[in-house]
Amino acid sequence: MNLCDVLVHINEELSVEQRNALEEDMRALPGVVAPRFNPGRDHLMLVAFDSEKVTHASLLGRVRTHGYKAQLVGA
Repeated sequence: MNLCDVLVHINEELSVEQRNALEEDMRALPGVVAPRFNPGRDHLMLVAFDSEKVTHASLLGRVRTHGYKAQLVGA
């Protein structure tokens, strides 16, 4: 297991329900350990993941399947 973190910047302003749904969907990806939004930074989602099971590109792609414009920060 190789645990990593990546920060996903989401351009849209998401409601609480949208953020919760996105966290749940990300959590369903094999290798994703802990996706979470931080209070006060609702456009940034920190995702802890196992890089042996899932790639940065897969994480970003999953966010984009929801129709959001997003970029990885520092990856």
